Amino acid sequence: MITIGVLGYGYWGPNLVRNFAELPDARVVRVSDVRLDRLERVTARYPATKVGTSANDVIDDPSVDAVVIATPVHTHFELGMAALRSGKHVWMEKPLAATSDQAARLLDEADRRGLALMVDHTFVFAAAVQKMRDLTHAGELGDLQYYDSVRINLGHFQSDVNVLWDLAVHDLSIMDCLLEESPVAVSATGLAHVSGSPENIAYLTMFFDATLIGHIHVNWLAPVKIRRTLLGGTRRMLVFDDLEASDKIKIYDRGVSVSFSADKLATMRVGYRMGDMWSPQLALREPLHAAARHFVDVITAKATPISDGHAGLRIVKLLEAASQSLACQGRPISVGRRALV
Repeated sequence: MITIGVLGYGYWGPNLVRNFAELPDARVVRVSDVRLDRLERVTARYPATKVGTSANDVIDDPSVDAVVIATPVHTHFELGMAALRSGKHVWMEKPLAATSDQAARLLDEADRRGLALMVDHTFVFAAAVQKMRDLTHAGELGDLQYYDSVRINLGHFQSDVNVLWDLAVHDLSIMDCLLEESPVAVSATGLAHVSGSPENIAYLTMFFDATLIGHIHVNWLAPVKIRRTLLGGTRRMLVFDDLEASDKIKIYDRGVSVSFSADKLATMRVGYRMGDMWSPQLALREPLHAAARHFVDVITAKATPISDGHAGLRIVKLLEAASQSLACQGRPISVGRRALV
């Protein structure tokens, strides 16, 4: 039985507690939050779970095997480091930390102590994203040409991070899962329309060594909620709509072919292939439940999480570069490369 302590019972905390509590081989033994009204809700639903306002009570409790951290980003490093130094496995809400230096130090601490450090890149565990990964890695789409995503809604405004660190992190983690290479440069533009708050709308473009481009549009100030991704390859194209109740993925056997005449400088012919569309069957499961299941399995087996500290660090580096570009009105910023996997 893996015992879990949860720090933070705000927006995402209740979902985390619920999913870990539903696992047969895990038990949520402690929950901490600074607000008493939230703790009252924990007690009403989980009367056997200890509650309190001190994070240290959870971190220092010898009966706790793993600490789940769902607090504001600026607290991630301090709380995560304290938990690791106390010998606890750590589940960290996205993003892993506020800076790449902090993320790297958390990663090093976890590795040095032989503890699991997992980042809640929830979409990596979605059945639709897993299917997309299988298709791309099997070459079913051909050579990838673009990743184009729109992730917009009205709210949920954050006070400590901008819309890139809140919403774009989802698509960056999906891309990190799907692609076998990382961007070599990023460019970001955006604005804050609410006085005193971070940027609420942003456009992020990612450049690769290969003939692949990525683009992400995120917005807290949209009248509708859209969660749609287009993935284009030389053989097939794919649409992922996370708001669809069924048929979340649609695969199109469509594309273009270019041929030249004998005098190719004079004549270029573009042919269009308009084939069938089909939607693969996907497992019906909550991604967060699959992620919680994976975390407990990783601890039990002393294995490495899919969304480990290395993945978390790669995403934070991209977000840092995007923020730097945002401050420079879209100037492309180089980012470090990682080896092909």
